[in-house]
Amino acid sequence: MVGNIILYFVVALVIAVFSFMAVKTTKILRAATYLLFVLIGSAVFYFQLGYQFLGAVQIAVYAGGIMVLFVFAIILTHKPNDPENPLRSHRRVWGVIASVGGAVLLLWALFTMPMLEGEGVRSLSDALAAGPDITMKMIGQAFTGTSKYQYLLPFEAVSVLLLACIIGGVTVARKR
Repeated sequence: MVGNIILYFVVALVIAVFSFMAVKTTKILRAATYLLFVLIGSAVFYFQLGYQFLGAVQIAVYAGGIMVLFVFAIILTHKPNDPENPLRSHRRVWGVIASVGGAVLLLWALFTMPMLEGEGVRSLSDALAAGPDITMKMIGQAFTGTSKYQYLLPFEAVSVLLLACIIGGVTVARKR
């Protein structure tokens, strides 16, 4: 029990540090490598919770497949000797404002958006107040369903977006 708590805090610290390093580095391949460590840390959380299949999928699909695609796209589209222009201060201010605004909007949506229909749970706040009435089956149905408040369509839209990015990267690389 104490070992699980220690492991949780160590992995959480590793994820936080590598997330920060991925954002702060100026080398794009290093950022992809740091992101790989963050994804592996997320898989450790799944394994710690007892979701071995999800942990294996996290490593195989995200840490393996997606990261290979990211690195492949980076290598195809990025010239390592190109001079990089650092952000000017006014762009950083707008970036911070946009980030804080996005975080506030995301948290507001997370706590107020309806999540499950017909189960008495209308938002995350209601779900937290209701206790352990939400099962893994209900969460799985919410992620893979096509009804109202279910997320199969956004998941497929993101996969099409990733495919378009890969095709665009290959097209740009061929034109060079």
